[in-house]
Amino acid sequence: MTRFDKFFGLKAITLAAALSMTAGLAFAGDNVSANQILNALKPKPATRGLSAGPQADPVVQAKESTFLNTVRNRSTRSLSMGEREQIAELAATKPNIDLEIQFDYNSADIAKNSVPSVQALGNALSDPSLKGSTFVVAGHTDAVGGEEYNQGLSERRADTIKKYLVQNYGLAGTDLVTVGYGKTKLKDTANGADPINRRVQVVNMDTKTASK
Repeated sequence: MTRFDKFFGLKAITLAAALSMTAGLAFAGDNVSANQILNALKPKPATRGLSAGPQADPVVQAKESTFLNTVRNRSTRSLSMGEREQIAELAATKPNIDLEIQFDYNSADIAKNSVPSVQALGNALSDPSLKGSTFVVAGHTDAVGGEEYNQGLSERRADTIKKYLVQNYGLAGTDLVTVGYGKTKLKDTANGADPINRRVQVVNMDTKTASK
């Protein structure tokens, strides 16, 4: 285990809260628009990350870029727990939105009432202002069922969204990093079985568009 992995491993407890709480906006499946998604994912000039903005640290930028490149072309199920938590750590500081894209129970099929949100997501990510960005598509399940099953289900759900975006909106698969968190990062911890937990969070990992 590298020092980088140990660093993120120590933060695993806080990451569960961080990833769910840092989403600035959250919308129900049939209420979100492409413009709302676009505004949430557009980087701000002062955002820390891969940009060359005033808050950027060249060393941090280099580490983030190197890490993202190692997961960019990886299959979702091949990511280790340490890599998933590293993604979560980075995502917590980036422009993000929890769309509450819901799925049928025990399924990776997109719920009918959430199809408009996926379409809005496709339109937003196709916008020229986000060109060059790398996006994390993170799948989540509710708390019903075992950890191993839910982990696999969350990965399939993230893959479903990626496949939809690539096939229907021509997005490059290399610009979409998919990750599954199973039931480890519930949106509603008090009611683990609530459908609101079966969702997808989208994060703009590349903030270099802030300077445009």
